[in-house]
Amino acid sequence: MKLTTLVWTAGSTIVTAAAGSLAADPDGYWYRRLHKPSWQPPPIAFPLVWTALYADLAASSAVALNSAFAPGSLGSKARQKEAAAYRGALAVNLVLNASWSWLFWRARRPWLAAAECAVLTASSADLVRRTYNLNRSAGVSLAPYALWCGFATALSTAIANLNPRGRDLS
Repeated sequence: MKLTTLVWTAGSTIVTAAAGSLAADPDGYWYRRLHKPSWQPPPIAFPLVWTALYADLAASSAVALNSAFAPGSLGSKARQKEAAAYRGALAVNLVLNASWSWLFWRARRPWLAAAECAVLTASSADLVRRTYNLNRSAGVSLAPYALWCGFATALSTAIANLNPRGRDLS
């Protein structure tokens, strides 16, 4: 794996995690007052799962991107175009990922956050597909990210549904 690619993907995911963390306030009064579904994981699960998923996203993306430039790649020009499109899709995905925190925690708009999370899930599934096209093992490795984003969409939607006046709880 090229170190420069891993540094770029790791740096991008670290910036995403930091941007989302700046908005998050799980101990805040507003969030504590929200009704949550009984199936919501315990609070410790979120930083543990997201840390693992961000590491997976950085590594899987680096492997996929490096695969496009491997010596002897079939149709290397086409694979390089695919890698360029991949970088754009990854950037969009990371912006969507960080944006959820700002919509949910700062704007206090659970329904808007849930809708945005559905778009994030679609983007994540597309990223898994793109990763798989460049490197099958990396694509399989990235699948839990899309699955967790789907779970996050379901959880966000459930919280929004349980709190129709989500913004007015402060």
